[in-house]
Amino acid sequence: MTRRDMLLAALVASLWGLNFVVIDWGMSGIPPLLFAAIRFAVVALAVLVVPRPRTGWRVIIGIGLFMSLGQFALLYTSLALGLSPGLAALLLQAQAVFTIVIAAIALRERPSVMQVVGVGLGVVGLAIVALFRGGDAPVLAVCLALAAALSWAVGNVISRRAGVVTGVGRGGTLSLTVWSSLVVPIPALALSFVIDGPVAIGAGLAAIGPQAVISTLYTAGLCTLFAYAVFNGLLGRNPSAAVVPWILLAPVVAMAAAALLLGEAPSVGEVVGGALLVAGVLVSGIRRRQGQPREVVPMEVPTRLSA
Repeated sequence: MTRRDMLLAALVASLWGLNFVVIDWGMSGIPPLLFAAIRFAVVALAVLVVPRPRTGWRVIIGIGLFMSLGQFALLYTSLALGLSPGLAALLLQAQAVFTIVIAAIALRERPSVMQVVGVGLGVVGLAIVALFRGGDAPVLAVCLALAAALSWAVGNVISRRAGVVTGVGRGGTLSLTVWSSLVVPIPALALSFVIDGPVAIGAGLAAIGPQAVISTLYTAGLCTLFAYAVFNGLLGRNPSAAVVPWILLAPVVAMAAAALLLGEAPSVGEVVGGALLVAGVLVSGIRRRQGQPREVVPMEVPTRLSA
């Protein structure tokens, strides 16, 4: 990865780390699936000005189902069930391991030795942090957060397989991010009707206030339109194993934000684990920084996936 791509990856990780606290703060009194539907309904409004991407509907729907609907429906529900923002951020980073494994099988991408070492350090850091967090976390909430991580990983690989590239207009990642958001609102709302019921949905709509509005604007604008566009672009021009480890910084940011905004001071174990996460990210990028940047040619999408 180039130095610019590393800075972009760190920025995305920071935005996503703070995102956990913002979601939990804004969702008070609103059913989680309804809140997710509202978030992506706001994002989907951008289809009025953003052209449809030059890729097949199967790619658009696949990314929408896994990277957006699956990940956030499960994540929001886990937070509503009582999972703390810091632990949610931690568990979601299991997507790093899931993505590299799936990409190695589906795309035949083999991570370098340093990337394997870096991810290994990150996983150890995650394990250490886990030992000092969430001892009383609901089992179902933990399982849902891990399922969200798996859904995100599948979306990562679909994005990489589709050869997402940077740019503007129909060739850019913003168009893919916006159009894939169309997949989310109706299914999420339908699930909310089934799980929560119309009475809870009505009460949730009535509970929408300034907190929910600010949270939605942050998650829809910065964390979806901006951050996902950047992240998909990074995957489009770099191997998955080089990009994904950087997102291990997100739980560090989430725990720092929880300490500053919620008064949840991290323990010594959390600090040590967070340091290992950072070390893992840095180690995974050593080979790219010291060697010549490798040009990555985006993969062509099979004809059967074209619109």
